[in-house]
Amino acid sequence: MRFTLLMMMITVLTELLLDLYLLHQVKLIYRRSRSGFVRYATYSFMALSWLLLIVAVAWPSKSGEVDILPKMWLIFTWITITGLKFIYIIFSLIGKIPVLFKHKPLRLGLYIGMPLGILFFLAFWWGALINRHNIDIEHVTLESARLPESFDGYSIVQISDLHLGSWGNDTTFVSNLVDSVNSLKPDLIVFTGDLVNRAAPEAKPFISVLSRLKADDGVLAILGNHDYGDYCIWENPEQKKSNLKTLREYIRLQNWKLLDNENISIKNDGDSIIVIGVGNWGEPPFKSYGDFHKALKTRTESKTDIDPKGEEFKVLLTHNPEHWRQIIRNTTNIDLTLSGHTHAMQMMVKAGGFRWSPSMYIYENWAGLYEHKSEESGNLWLYVNVGDGEVGLPMRVGADPEITYITLKRPIAKAENKGK
Repeated sequence: MRFTLLMMMITVLTELLLDLYLLHQVKLIYRRSRSGFVRYATYSFMALSWLLLIVAVAWPSKSGEVDILPKMWLIFTWITITGLKFIYIIFSLIGKIPVLFKHKPLRLGLYIGMPLGILFFLAFWWGALINRHNIDIEHVTLESARLPESFDGYSIVQISDLHLGSWGNDTTFVSNLVDSVNSLKPDLIVFTGDLVNRAAPEAKPFISVLSRLKADDGVLAILGNHDYGDYCIWENPEQKKSNLKTLREYIRLQNWKLLDNENISIKNDGDSIIVIGVGNWGEPPFKSYGDFHKALKTRTESKTDIDPKGEEFKVLLTHNPEHWRQIIRNTTNIDLTLSGHTHAMQMMVKAGGFRWSPSMYIYENWAGLYEHKSEESGNLWLYVNVGDGEVGLPMRVGADPEITYITLKRPIAKAENKGK
């Protein structure tokens, strides 16, 4: 509560300082040109910004019964306007540095700050109106000697972070996502957490749509940090427990198998691979519900525990990729770990082999495939899916909604040398 109040005070103070500087600039421009257009346009711009901020702050957001989508759009619109102002003012201030050395100021705000601010504004709205609907299919092929022969060519499709509250009652995007997944005809579909933004009611309009996901070995799912109701204020603990129970029921109605600190064997022609699913593993401020050791207990077909360093091919579903970086890769030989959580912060620049996202300053493993080589354990992989929905801001700039198509292969046997 104190942190929220502090952030609100900083936001209001920042907005006030930006607008005071803009008012000063408008007075200078008006004295030079005597044109009222710039003045009235700026006043309208500032009034709209304050109106958006006030309504966004006042909009209720802690109750699980309140739709979060209007607040997301209010905050997003305010950020795009304030971001434009901020970029202009930063360059305007830089342009005044020569004044300290008794030179004329440079009009960097007008000639650099304003174009960059407009570019920022347009990029964010492109991300909100267009790019958040553009589904990207990433193809990944992994080879492992531990993979049973009957699983050579086995396909897994991963989706993640649907955050269904981002779409309200509009099922169009999710329906298109389901159609895209089904068109790939995977052997197995996995979902790596964050079905909702805050509460179970967000998922109800999408039950029939998500139940259309089809794969020979079904759909396996885990819970993410947003699925436990930690981002709502509940009247009592029983209400929070009821919310989670309802979400579990919705997942069952979608014909998904929820792995909540559990494991399951996928069988094929007498061979099998193991899929392990844990509840959300988190470092502060995210709570931990994952219990990896519990998930290894009592495999479905033999009633024995799974050896975390055994020779069986193992796939782990864990929402937070930090779980893999900090623990899994160092203490197990789990061949493939699938995670989500980062969203690449819904902003990413890709050009050839170059990738940039603000999430790289928070997470070491934030998008795509990562490999850990060990003499003892062999090659261990992590794949981080950047997700399909949004949290906070309803936009994606560069970090397109993702479907990951993973093909598992056995290494090709090397031909024996002639003469042997």
